[in-house]
Amino acid sequence: MLVIKRRDNGNWEPPGGVLELDETPEEGVVREVLEETGIHVEVERLTGVYKNMARGIIALVFHCKPPGGEEQPTSEATAVEWLAPKDIKDHMSEVYAIRLLDAKGNDQPYTRSHDGKNIH
Repeated sequence: MLVIKRRDNGNWEPPGGVLELDETPEEGVVREVLEETGIHVEVERLTGVYKNMARGIIALVFHCKPPGGEEQPTSEATAVEWLAPKDIKDHMSEVYAIRLLDAKGNDQPYTRSHDGKNIH
């Protein structure tokens, strides 16, 4: 599973960001992953919808396949790594770990809410 160590706060998280006004969620995923990791991805399916109840932010998470590129630090990430599912919880908080672990789950997207730290 592809993760980044954010340059702004030092946290390990899945790559992601805010959509541009004129792009689809799938286009945004491709752009954000490339900008933050150097990896080109193709979106396969939506795996989850997560709402931060405290901040009113909704995150869409997609399972992707990486047809090309090489992971590298970027202006947004001091490190980019591939982690095994068993290592995810050791690297990041529950609200980010669950997004990655859900992506390995069933074929239907999960819907979850959280307070910024803990899943409800």
